[in-house]
Amino acid sequence: MFKNFYPYEYVKSVFDIDYKKLHNIGIRGLIFDIDNTLVHHGDDASSRVIHLFKKIHSLGLKTVLLSNNDEERVSRFVKNINTPYVCDAEKPAPQGYKKALSILGTSEKETVVIGDQMFVDIIGANRCGIPSILVHYISAPNEKWIGFKRYIEMALLTLFKLDKRYNNRFGCAIIKETSEKETPKKKRKLFCEISPLTYAISVRKNILIRHIRNLISDEIFAKSRSKRKLPCLISSCSSHLIKKGKGIDPVTQLNKAKNIQLACKSINGIVIRPGETFSFWNRVGKTSAAKGYKEGRVIILGKLTKGLGGGLCNLANTINRAVLQSPLTVTEFNIHSDALAPDENGIRVPLSAGTSVNYNYEDYRFRNDTTENIQLLAWCDDENLYCEIRSQKLFPNRYEISEEDHHFSCENGTYFRISKIYKDTYNKQTNELIEHKLILDNHSEVLFDPSLIPLELIR
Repeated sequence: MFKNFYPYEYVKSVFDIDYKKLHNIGIRGLIFDIDNTLVHHGDDASSRVIHLFKKIHSLGLKTVLLSNNDEERVSRFVKNINTPYVCDAEKPAPQGYKKALSILGTSEKETVVIGDQMFVDIIGANRCGIPSILVHYISAPNEKWIGFKRYIEMALLTLFKLDKRYNNRFGCAIIKETSEKETPKKKRKLFCEISPLTYAISVRKNILIRHIRNLISDEIFAKSRSKRKLPCLISSCSSHLIKKGKGIDPVTQLNKAKNIQLACKSINGIVIRPGETFSFWNRVGKTSAAKGYKEGRVIILGKLTKGLGGGLCNLANTINRAVLQSPLTVTEFNIHSDALAPDENGIRVPLSAGTSVNYNYEDYRFRNDTTENIQLLAWCDDENLYCEIRSQKLFPNRYEISEEDHHFSCENGTYFRISKIYKDTYNKQTNELIEHKLILDNHSEVLFDPSLIPLELIR
């Protein structure tokens, strides 16, 4: 009696379906409902939905939208999605489903209907002999009224789950492995994640440990400075002091510029002799309001917030980019997100951000393994930060940073910047590539608005 309402499978969301597995079992066409299936009722297509359809199409699956809404609503939704549609479909009547099949050019057995309503999407699919997947309806935050039909559907869904004859009728697990457990184990919090107090305790512990390690270390830290520039320029790098754009606080940007200018005074002109190590915090020291440092952007437990001395990561990162284009050896590098802000003017600069420094337990260090004295220069003007690596003599090789397979990926609703970054060593005379060394397998969480990610870079 109830089997006409039963889908072939039930999942929490359209994002929990393994579309590759559907393709592997012979499915070639997908018929999607829109409202409360892909987005909340009346909403435009989200960046996540747009990316989903791109992924589906890349697998060789065709799609069509089947909606009871009018032309205006459906055409507005589909403007950023490359898929045909049928509006005013009058589901669950069969004519809309038959029209969708005609557009797809697929048979009933090669097609799957995906929707959120048993009484509309699923019963219509069953009448036409098309397999179907029921997804849990999307509701807005604090939305309590769901309608009388939803309560009946809940009862029918309970019966469906109990009737094993109708479960998993595709013959394979088409639910993504991450979604197979409806109640996944809660990740246990680290001590530093419990509260602001436990975080502060953890920071002080780490600072103490680093002080002890520095005392017993065999490292010789560079301390001497020279106002006179060494004659040979080995590498140089620059970056904008102040970022502008959507979601960027101008006050913290101005404070960041002041913080960097202060820190540069402690670094500019430092000479690293053969065998010596440059330590960022050994030179800059602990930041404080008494020294003139302001509140800038910092990352705490993966989240952007405000903190005293914020923005010094920008300085450490600019130094790192110059160092990587030299024969110097990076000995300590702590990565944070390489995606704090969208690429300026659409131009991607590998390692434009991503070096984390937190006094003093997260340091940036490099060692001079050459036979020559090396000098680090760092200074600012009103708009830019500059960095140079200089030496007494030139070196036989040149160094470049290259990046491969740069793209973005959506993983469980979170976007990441992904790429592989290499340090390339060339012989200056012959231009021969001597070494292509992987220095970073980049997988950085996007901390800016994901809607600013170019769609063509999402995979």
